[in-house]
Amino acid sequence: MRYALLIYDDSEVRDRTPMEERSRITADILDALKQPNVTGWLRLQGVESATTVRREHGRSLLTDGPFVDSKDYLGGFIEVEADNLDGALAFAEELQAMRPWGAIEVRPVREEPGA
Repeated sequence: MRYALLIYDDSEVRDRTPMEERSRITADILDALKQPNVTGWLRLQGVESATTVRREHGRSLLTDGPFVDSKDYLGGFIEVEADNLDGALAFAEELQAMRPWGAIEVRPVREEPGA
């Protein structure tokens, strides 16, 4: 089964972490992403680059920034293959142990024709 690991960051905690430690964390995570069960991953630009599209009163409304105002924001996602949820959770726990901020949400990917 395919699972999406949605990576949430807390910019306040991340920014308080010394740059040397952040560089080490990034290197460790990049190594973990080389595992054969990782089938894809994307890192997103910062929330300041986001634009949200909504539909209100029959018209599109564009606003700067993410959909929700929160200290945690979606920073990217990783797609993994795992036999079951426990396998995907184990990999998420391995990644989260490398970083002292944020959270990782694990969701099964919907298997649909043409996807």
